[in-house]
Amino acid sequence: MSRSIEFGIGFLAGRPNVCKIINNYYEDIINQGKKLGKNVNFTIFILYDLGYQQAERIEFYGIKSNVYKNFKIKYITPEDIEEEKKILSSRHQISKKDINLILGHGYARARNSIMYFALKRKIDYLMFWDDDEYPVANIKNEDGSIEWVKQENILQHLKYIEKSDVTMGYRCGNMSPVPYVEYEDSFTEEDFKNYIDGVSNEAVSWEKIKEKRNNTDNGITYAEKDIVKNGKEIHVNNMGKENWLFASGICLNMRHLDKIPAFYNPPFARGEDTFFTTMLKDAKVTQVPTYHFHDGFLKYISILKENYPKKLKKIVLEDGAIEQRFLKASIGWIKYKPLLIYITDRKNYRKIIDETKEKLEKSIPKMNETFKSCDFTCLLKELEQYDQQVKQHYKEYIRTNEVWNEFKSKIKEL
Repeated sequence: MSRSIEFGIGFLAGRPNVCKIINNYYEDIINQGKKLGKNVNFTIFILYDLGYQQAERIEFYGIKSNVYKNFKIKYITPEDIEEEKKILSSRHQISKKDINLILGHGYARARNSIMYFALKRKIDYLMFWDDDEYPVANIKNEDGSIEWVKQENILQHLKYIEKSDVTMGYRCGNMSPVPYVEYEDSFTEEDFKNYIDGVSNEAVSWEKIKEKRNNTDNGITYAEKDIVKNGKEIHVNNMGKENWLFASGICLNMRHLDKIPAFYNPPFARGEDTFFTTMLKDAKVTQVPTYHFHDGFLKYISILKENYPKKLKKIVLEDGAIEQRFLKASIGWIKYKPLLIYITDRKNYRKIIDETKEKLEKSIPKMNETFKSCDFTCLLKELEQYDQQVKQHYKEYIRTNEVWNEFKSKIKEL
C-alpha cells in the first residue's frame, strides 16, 4: 500500500481574513482530498506579517476547533524563524548573512520560510494560497449575468503535481490594484499612460490596463467558461520570458526539490514570484484548470459565505485606502523593475531605465493632483536608488539560490 500524501497549504498572511478563508473552506479541502482516491494528510502553514496592516497577533489565531481536528496547523512565528536561524548558524555553520537571504519576513523570505518549514515536516507538495483569493470562478453569461462556480483547487493540483515540478492555476477577479480613473482636462489618458508605462513590469502594462478599461467588465477579469467546464492541463513553456506565474495558486513538488528555486525580491520590493519564475527554465510547469478569484481590495468577502454578488463593480477612487494601496503597489513595482530589466534585457537596461524616469517625471505631478491622499514623488527617488543598487541586488538574487541549493544538499540533516 502506498504511503499517504503529505500536502501543505502555505498562507503568507498580512490580513486576518486568512482565518475566514481556512474556516470556510476546510470541509471542501477535505472532500477534494477524498476524491483523489488516495489518503491525503493536510498541513496548513500560516506565516503572518503584523506590519502589513498593523494587525494584532491574536487576530491570526481565529481558526475554528473543527479545523484543528482535521488538519495539522503550523503557525510560523517570528520566534520560530529566529530559533531556526540560530540552529542553522551554530549547528550547520551557515553564515547569518546567507541565512537572512532565505529566512525571515517580506514577500520572498516569508515564502522561503514556509518552504523551509514544509521540508522539515516532510511535505510532498506545497501549495501557496494568498489571504485575498477564493476558490471560485466568475463566468459572465451572454445576458450579462454572472455564474459562480466553486473550484476544486486542491484536487486539480493533486491530479497533476506528481508528474510536474510546478503546477499553476488561473486567476480571475481584480487582477491588479490599479483603480479606475476618470479622465479630465487636468488628467488625460496620456498622463495615465505615461505613469503606467513608468511602473510597468511583466504583469502590469498599459495594453492590459486599457483593455480592461475599454471593455464592459469594469476592470474585472472573468473566468473562461471553456476552462471551467472542460479545461485540461497545459504544459507551459518559456517561463520567465513569455509566461509568468503568480505566487498564489501555485503548487510545488517538494519531491523534485532540485527543480524548485528560492524566492527573491530586492529589499522592501515586490516581484518574488517574478524572480522565482526566471529560475524555472528547466522545470516542468503545468497549468491546471482551476481558478482563484482575486479580491485584492476585500470588497467581496461575502463570497466566503457563498453569498455571490450579482454585479462586480469597478474599483474607483472612492476613499484614501484604495489610493494608498495603489501607491504602495507602485512603490513595490518600481523597486523591482531595475532588477527585472537587468535580468531579462541587460543590453537595453540603461535606455529602459532612462525612459522610465522620463515618463514618471511627466506624469507624477498630474498623479499627485488626481490621487488626493498620495504623493508619488517618492517613486523617482526609489527608482534612482534601486538603479544604483541593481548589481548588488543581482548578486543577492544569485546568492539566494546558491544558499537554497546548499540547504537542499543538507536537507536530511535539517
